[in-house]
Amino acid sequence: MADVTLFHNPNCSTSKHALDETKSAPTDTDVVQYLKTPLDRSALLALIDKLEDPPADLVRKDSFFADQELAAADYTTPESVADLLVLHPRLMQRPVLVKGERAIIGRPK
Repeated sequence: MADVTLFHNPNCSTSKHALDETKSAPTDTDVVQYLKTPLDRSALLALIDKLEDPPADLVRKDSFFADQELAAADYTTPESVADLLVLHPRLMQRPVLVKGERAIIGRPK
């Protein structure tokens, strides 16, 4: 079992940078391309539980979010965020790094 799990999107420059950093770190890393292998609801809830940030931070509020006519206020609870990301995995913020019982979103606030 790996020391670290990286939820990665190879089309994202920030995610690519995080992947490069894990390659140079002295840890064993599992890389999960979450668009190819989407997380199910229970895995998303477990990930959200490990986040130090509010669950809503795991959702990208980009043009796709707006095109779906979604409202940020509707996605603040772990359950609502997990349900949204099951339907639209591309809305998951990336990269996400998990080590043990702690997860961080690799994006500046």
